Amino acid sequence: MNAANTGFMLIAAALVMLMTPGLAFFYGGLVGRSNTLTIMIQSFASLAITTVLWWAVGYSLSFSGGANGLYGNFHNAFLRHVGVHSIYAPTNIPLFVLIAYQMMFAIITPALITGAFSNRVTFRAYLLFLVVWQLAVYYPFAHMVWGGGLLQHWGVRDFAGGIVVHTSAGWAALASVLYVGRRKVFDSPHNVPFIALGTGLLWFGWYGFNAGSELKVDDVTALAFLNTALAGSFAASTWLLIEWWNAKKPHFVSLLTGAVAGLACITPAAGYVPTWAACVIGTAAGVVCYSAVRLKTRLRWDDALDVWGVHGVGGLLGVVLLGVFGDAAVNANGADGLVHGTTGFLGKQVAAGVGACVYAFVFTYAMLRLIDWVTPVRVGEEEESGLDAAELGEAAYTFELPGKVSPSAPAP
Repeated sequence: MNAANTGFMLIAAALVMLMTPGLAFFYGGLVGRSNTLTIMIQSFASLAITTVLWWAVGYSLSFSGGANGLYGNFHNAFLRHVGVHSIYAPTNIPLFVLIAYQMMFAIITPALITGAFSNRVTFRAYLLFLVVWQLAVYYPFAHMVWGGGLLQHWGVRDFAGGIVVHTSAGWAALASVLYVGRRKVFDSPHNVPFIALGTGLLWFGWYGFNAGSELKVDDVTALAFLNTALAGSFAASTWLLIEWWNAKKPHFVSLLTGAVAGLACITPAAGYVPTWAACVIGTAAGVVCYSAVRLKTRLRWDDALDVWGVHGVGGLLGVVLLGVFGDAAVNANGADGLVHGTTGFLGKQVAAGVGACVYAFVFTYAMLRLIDWVTPVRVGEEEESGLDAAELGEAAYTFELPGKVSPSAPAP
């Protein structure tokens, strides 16, 4: 066992775990006061339920057997045939560490989707969604891209989850938005400090997300770490400047949203591109994801917290730009992109990215229709104005300031 790699990966796993509570705060601040707990419990529910599911079948279906296929098998279900002395040979770390690390990715991915349908979905329907979506979307993509499956054998690269996490979640989010429809009651972000806290936790955890995906400590680990910082910063700056130009004021939430877009966009490429390319990718994320959010508004898609524009478009953009800027000189396990005169790798990245979008969208839409036959997916209009009380019987805030009301208003 390599002690240095093991210690680093345990820290990286803890950092990625911290991203899910960070997401809860990020989303919790973006919704109205009377819906805060409802959106936050969805992230924490994934933390608990996904852990159980990963132990039972998730790890096995993602990383056991199934060479060049769509799924793994059940050989390691309930962690059978995995012992305390089992080693992950490529980086000489305990297999338990790899299992725990990859579990944190499975936890946050479905939680990302919840921001799209906030204030509209019953908790019971969400729990069904959480389980079925992982079984039919997340586990196949994790296996195909990282577990020795079809896309990995074909030559597709995804360093830390551009396809597996962000593209799949973002396009599933769009499907859920179109299925559940627009909100009847619209609310505004009620706690910008919560959004800032959530962004800080996400950004902090993203270093474990991206740098940890090397699964050991070496020069590529350092490259992925720095590229993460660069892309997030360039995207945040770009989004802030564009919004400042358009709105005539420098909105704090714009800077925070831009940072998340850049972090999502660099994720597939973090360990495969040089630092200058990370700067270009971050700037492109700021422009393209901002434009996607504006397009969503014009099309009247009620993606409440911009999951599609930030994660769906940002993740896909990163996958494609890896095909442009990939450089085997910085990582021998990567591939040369278009700037090095190679077109085949770009074609594979585009095909895999678009295929992930289509599959995640179609399956999610069909799955929600099936869930609706089992239990109603959408809450009633009266409940929508205060889901914390209606669904949970709790309140995030137990006092009212004189003359202040929850920032909820009828739909325009």
